[in-house]
Amino acid sequence: MLKGIVTVLQIGVLSSALLILLGLCLQPFRPGGFSAERLVTFPQTLNQVWAEISSYFGPQAVITLGLLLLVTTPVLRVGVSLLGFARERNRKFVVITSLVLLILLLSLLLVSQGQRAGYVSDIHHLHFSFLVLALIFAGSICAGLLGALVGLGGGVLIVPLLTLVFGLPIHFAIGASIISVIATSSGAAVAYVRDQVTNVKLGMFLELATTTGAVSGAFLAGLLAPATLSIVFGVILLLSSLPILFKLGEEIPKDVQNDRLASWLDLAGSYPDRRSGRTISYHVTRTPIGLAMMYVAGVISGLLGIGSGEFKVLALDTLMHLPMKVSSTTSNFMIGVTAAASAGIYFSRGDIPPLLAGPVALGILLGALLGARLLMHMSNKALRLVFLPVIALAALEMVLHGLGLGL
Repeated sequence: MLKGIVTVLQIGVLSSALLILLGLCLQPFRPGGFSAERLVTFPQTLNQVWAEISSYFGPQAVITLGLLLLVTTPVLRVGVSLLGFARERNRKFVVITSLVLLILLLSLLLVSQGQRAGYVSDIHHLHFSFLVLALIFAGSICAGLLGALVGLGGGVLIVPLLTLVFGLPIHFAIGASIISVIATSSGAAVAYVRDQVTNVKLGMFLELATTTGAVSGAFLAGLLAPATLSIVFGVILLLSSLPILFKLGEEIPKDVQNDRLASWLDLAGSYPDRRSGRTISYHVTRTPIGLAMMYVAGVISGLLGIGSGEFKVLALDTLMHLPMKVSSTTSNFMIGVTAAASAGIYFSRGDIPPLLAGPVALGILLGALLGARLLMHMSNKALRLVFLPVIALAALEMVLHGLGLGL
């Protein structure tokens, strides 16, 4: 099964990257090139994409096709996992994975009913060129590397980079952030699953809660005040990270035993640690509480349009007492599915311009691959030292966004 997951991730990532790169290479030879006008004028429906590709091989339509392929990659990964569990005759996880796939497909169907926001009418304040595109690509590499290391989606850096540095509209930045989450998850998961660091069973089980939470958040988004929620969750995130301070010196959790649910689902695992040169075995505890936290993380993702990987890593590391490497890689494994559940509405609203999301996706994919290689040679302590300032930045970003300051 692991080989099948790796294969579908590799094919999805490579195919989408080639299509995005092809479209970006063709764009300079079309009228407008990399101008602000071209940035905000692009195909927003499947019919428009197909029409532009079939009539004159439109570069932005090609890029959009690559982005759509990237978004569907996590969905295909769940489907391949279902087939793998069926071949293994693992009835428990056949049921669990079927439910995840059903919830994911339902959420994609529901969010696709969103109304399009339309094109940006005022483009005079926008500054977009090949140089800006190159700088965004470079910044995305850094975001992808960091996201792959600590199990986040890269949006913590992408959103402020696009809005504060380049002055792009916030809805474009959030749309690109969703793409960055999926790209980080798909790109890094290739190495993490292949090297058997990700706990696939645990990730699939917890995706039951994250996908359900994402659907719930989408429904609640119109009823609750996002600004207030952003402040509350930012404060909670900051407070929740405090226990990590007391675990900075911990390399491997000690005296952890499987709870009943973890034993019943056979969630315990092991991974080859290249840094120490030995195989690390671990157990899973407080599984019901972890499942509840994943639902909350999914709700946050649906409400605020973020990957919520921070909450996932905190739950896995501090509540369920997994090694930090397993927490980071398993969170990374899940965030792509959570983001894919809400990506449809961003496409339908016209919030994902190809000329912006394209270089972000390519940069994130490259950074995620580099980060995945680097993680295998780092200690769990070093990962926590990287994770803490990122958590502080994410919490600050959420609070400022809620207060209407900065983001």
